[in-house]
Amino acid sequence: MEYVDIAVRAAKEAGKVHHKFFRRKINVKTKSSSFDLVTSADIKAEAKIVEVIEKYCPGHNFLAEENKYPLRDSEYTWVIDPLDGTNNFSAGLPIFCSSIALMKGEEIIMGVIYDASRDELFTSLKGKGAFLNGRKIKVSPAATLKESLLITGFYYDRGQDMAETLDNIKDFFLRRIMGLRRLGAAALDLCYVACGRAAGFWEFHLSPWDFCAGKIIVEEAGGKVTDKRGDSIFPRQASYVVASNGKIHKKMLEVLNK
Repeated sequence: MEYVDIAVRAAKEAGKVHHKFFRRKINVKTKSSSFDLVTSADIKAEAKIVEVIEKYCPGHNFLAEENKYPLRDSEYTWVIDPLDGTNNFSAGLPIFCSSIALMKGEEIIMGVIYDASRDELFTSLKGKGAFLNGRKIKVSPAATLKESLLITGFYYDRGQDMAETLDNIKDFFLRRIMGLRRLGAAALDLCYVACGRAAGFWEFHLSPWDFCAGKIIVEEAGGKVTDKRGDSIFPRQASYVVASNGKIHKKMLEVLNK
């Protein structure tokens, strides 16, 4: 079985967990911040994803949101967010997904993101393009900020990072962008850039499981993903992530570095 097929199977199993628990009474706990939630659906979905991957890829490494896994002697690492958009999920808002990426060494070679509520499956292989439910996707043709619908997100910090994001929003509107959305699931935000539903996205301090799968999907759809300085982001580190269709990337960076 190909790696992408394994990831799709794992993501679909996580989707079954999402359906089982969505809008039901579930256990909700906080992590490092009172705004950063984890539910029983997160835990069970991650267990299911790992179970599927372990079956076909014994000996591979895992970098996941909810649990730490022992380091193994393998060049392959699966980067997993079992439920991106947990706060939405816990509130009954149907904007969430599972996100699975595969790294070979330090290179992301595959990404799969599954939105079970809409049955939308985003997939990508290095050098093979990006797809939504099997159909090839590409980024928005918007060439100016005035033509661009943007997406942003807020980290759980309620201090300077939030204040800077609010300043960025004001500055983008002063540049007369078409509009802005805050959806609450970074992996889906990246997919929406990849398939042209938005021209750009930015967010402070995303973890690897938030952006790895989305990064390759955007890039394989013809877009660009960097940090705030315009430099490459490292898949094993938290990062400020800026994604776009490529055409407005420089303009976005100018606003974000004002």
